[in-house]
Amino acid sequence: MQTKPEELYLDLLKKTLSFTLWPEPPIPVETFNSVRRKRNRFLVSFVSRTLKKVNLQLGQIRNFTEEERIEGAIWPGYADTMIGLKRLDNIQYCIETVIKDGVEGDFIETGVWRGGASIFMRGVLAAHGIEDRKIFVADSFEGLPKPDAEKYPADKDDFYYLYSYLAVSQEEVENNFKKYNLLDDKIVFLKGWFKDTLPVAPIEKLAVVRLDGDMYGSTMDALSNLYHKLSKGGFCIIDDYTIPGCKKAVHDYREQFNIKSEIMPIDKDAVFWRKTD
Repeated sequence: MQTKPEELYLDLLKKTLSFTLWPEPPIPVETFNSVRRKRNRFLVSFVSRTLKKVNLQLGQIRNFTEEERIEGAIWPGYADTMIGLKRLDNIQYCIETVIKDGVEGDFIETGVWRGGASIFMRGVLAAHGIEDRKIFVADSFEGLPKPDAEKYPADKDDFYYLYSYLAVSQEEVENNFKKYNLLDDKIVFLKGWFKDTLPVAPIEKLAVVRLDGDMYGSTMDALSNLYHKLSKGGFCIIDDYTIPGCKKAVHDYREQFNIKSEIMPIDKDAVFWRKTD
């Protein structure tokens, strides 16, 4: 049976966003410099600056298996998303299901990095000719916050805020949308910490909520401000379920509000459920 054009488009979009069509190239050695020891950080910066003066760059070769890349088990150098093909497949399934079933509401991703998953959301809507739903793109665009161990003890050992690699500006994310010709008035950026932006976000109903905040605090802020807006039959996706703080926030929230919807695995790191109550 002949594959439909929209299916071919979405398959190519997933593989392009995740960079799985190509081998993983070396990354600039300074990419993860922010978490090196001070002396090593200085040396790497000095050498990198010196080489750039003569149009050279020091690269680091990283060897990943195809399965690791499909699973989204790596921090890629050149992809526009790090979530892998299985989680992109899940986004497509959730969006196409709520469209088919007439579930009302918009879509949101909290924690977007380079924007790839949100870009794919817009691509799915475009492929199906859907123009009456918005996609909210929520991020600090400055990386992760320092843990508030007093308020959220589960985050006391969190160290992701140290990674400058995770800080991607709104301008860069907007430019990534433009690369795929998917930046339009259906895309709404919510810049800032979730605790500040989500309580006042202009959101009435949601059909798909995708949470990628890593931490207990970020996950709880998102659930507390968004889940009650998720329509019955809509989907809640948790990207970082294997991170202890994130997992604890999910179960604390579900227990508090007696949420019984079955949690289903997507891959080794992510889960989702359909709102039934």
